[in-house]
Parts: sequence; C-alpha cells; structure tokens
Amino acid sequence: MTRRNTVRAAGALLAAMAATALSGCGIRATEVPTDFGPAPSRAACQVAGGEMARPDAEEFTAAVSLVCGGRLVDVDRGLPLRERQAGDPVRMARALLKELGRAPSAGEERAGFSTDVRRRLTVSGPGEGDPREALRLGTLPENLSVFALAQVVCTFAQSPAAASDGSVVLGGPADAPLRRYSCTDEVRTRPGTAPTPAQTVSP
Repeated sequence: MTRRNTVRAAGALLAAMAATALSGCGIRATEVPTDFGPAPSRAACQVAGGEMARPDAEEFTAAVSLVCGGRLVDVDRGLPLRERQAGDPVRMARALLKELGRAPSAGEERAGFSTDVRRRLTVSGPGEGDPREALRLGTLPENLSVFALAQVVCTFAQSPAAASDGSVVLGGPADAPLRRYSCTDEVRTRPGTAPTPAQTVSP
C-alpha cells in the first residue's frame, strides 16, 4: 500500500469513528454546514388578488398595520361607512382597533400576516383636561407588546384618529400620563427592536 493510500484509509477510519461517537451521544452527523442564525422570513406579505378584502356598498377601505416578516405591513380592511360619515375620531379608533384585534383572514394568514393586538383591548376618548386628540386605551400603552403598540400607533397615525401632525396621543385609563407617539420608518421596518418614539404630553 502506498503512503497516499495509507493516509486516505486512516482518514476514512477516523471519520467513521467520529460519526459513531456522535450517534452514540444522540447527535446526528451531517455533511451540510449548520446555520445557527435565525432563518430568513419567506413570508410573501402580499395577499393574493382573489383573496383581498372587497368592501361592499356600505363599507369603505381603511388600512390597518399587521405584522409580517418581522415588520409592519398595511392591509386593507372594509369598515362600516357610518364610521367615516360620523366624523368622530374616537369611533374611527374603535373600529380600527377592532380590526387589529381580529384574526387575519385565511388569505392574510397564508401570506404570512399576524397580529399582536388582543381583542379585549379597548379605546375611549379624552378625559377631563386631556387634549382633544387624546385616546385612552383600556391598559397602559407600555403594557402592550412592542409589536402591538407599533401596530396601534401606525394604524391610528394614518387615520382621522391621529393629531393634525400625524402623531398619536395615547394614554392608559383614568389619570395615567399621556404620550405622543410617532410612526417612523424605523418602527415600521423593525418594530421588534426599534422603540416607538414617544414624548410626554404636558397636562
């Protein structure tokens, strides 16, 4: 046997012994490099045309921000036309919050959409001494998950529930402090790691 063949035979023997040792420890040997990092999202984040919500004559289309692929993506939902005709920002906020708490449709779910907003979350109008654009949630905003807070802020920010500058003034029940939140590009693209910008509103 030549020296080259001897080296090859020794290498094969060592490889077989290593594989046997790994299997004995409950570890499967693999010929493919293992990637320990997070898998990239393969979500389409786009509802197929035939599965998109189509409002009827008694509805209008409103955008709600859902979670897809680790970011916020708007989808269209049909809301009762009376909510817009009423011209009441609080009614609009309630209708939008209801949509955020609703489970994604089958088409939305297939496209990778989800929501972190819970159905039991409520919203009411300003309390005594609050600015008129204030909205009070049934829980403190900081008690929401980072995704849920970003969803609420970015959905309200593109609706009549927003202040004139596009910000959203939110607080918890009763006399909890109010904060002015902004929906930035960073919040939309990285809601899980980018905190939603907020400024305390003076009483």
